[in-house]
Amino acid sequence: MAQQHLEPTDPLAGPVTGDALAGYLRSQATEFLRALRRHREGGAETQGPEAPVDAARALRRSVRRISASLHTFRPLLDPDWSESLRPELAWLSGTLGMEHAYESRLERLLLALHRLSGAVFPAQGAGPTALTAQPAPAPVPDRGNLTVGAAKAGALLDRQLTLARTRAHSTALQALGSSRFHAVADTIAVLASEVPLVKSAAGTDLHPLAAAAQERLDDAATALPLVTAGHPYNAEALIHGLSPDPSPHPQDAPWHQVRLLLRLHRYAREVLSPAVDVRLLSAGQCLDRHRDASEAAAAAASAARTPRIAPATAYALGVLHADQRHEVEAARFAFQQCWQKQAVST
Repeated sequence: MAQQHLEPTDPLAGPVTGDALAGYLRSQATEFLRALRRHREGGAETQGPEAPVDAARALRRSVRRISASLHTFRPLLDPDWSESLRPELAWLSGTLGMEHAYESRLERLLLALHRLSGAVFPAQGAGPTALTAQPAPAPVPDRGNLTVGAAKAGALLDRQLTLARTRAHSTALQALGSSRFHAVADTIAVLASEVPLVKSAAGTDLHPLAAAAQERLDDAATALPLVTAGHPYNAEALIHGLSPDPSPHPQDAPWHQVRLLLRLHRYAREVLSPAVDVRLLSAGQCLDRHRDASEAAAAAASAARTPRIAPATAYALGVLHADQRHEVEAARFAFQQCWQKQAVST
């Protein structure tokens, strides 16, 4: 990707010093405290499920941005403070995100099964375990085998992922009541009024550090097999798709890394200017779809390894796995198209 050169009218042009970083961190810390207050005041029993869910997402949103800023602008911050806080923010973000991840994964897989077979599967309810089974229709004559197996596959995925979601919900509640979380919250509360910058930060331009984040993204994106990904359904990428190896798909890791680097780049731009780059958002959405499809395929493969399942169920899960791996390839193709357009325009 060509390097980006800032024009005089570019919202990122002109010096931006450590004072802007301090203001950004204070604003994100304030958002964290507001979300925490909403989460504590709006219990699930009194406000319904959406209030705590939205508050938890707002918590993660601010935590991700604080953590990204500590990473990108590390030289401008007190090293002991930032290095001790970053792993705690990663722990909190990961813990709060698991319940939503399992919920979204189950919904994605059930919708895919419905699309592939025409069967009706369990619909998600309000609570962490509220997935109510619905009766499957009569098998479709020309794909009856898949329909019957898909209904059983849907029930199996429902049990497994609902259990995982329930455990993640409990883990998140325990985390939010732990002394570890309270220590993080206390640190962020102090950050809302006092940012531990080094003495030289006030006169240091942030652009070089933000540019370094972009260069890391550019290098990682350049290393991706974008030529291969230029074909929307890359059969070569599916060679290992049905491997019995339970480890993550070997091709996915570099794409996940680019997704993280893209997020760091976007958040670094937010520190420099509130202007939103729609192209970066579109590229990030492609990589989000890639991550979701990759994890859904892994969940289907894991369910297929359940002992003593019926052949029709295993067959349906195999079809579902292949479908999600094709979704992975489609997301790579979409990212390739988006990234090439961005490279041309910069």
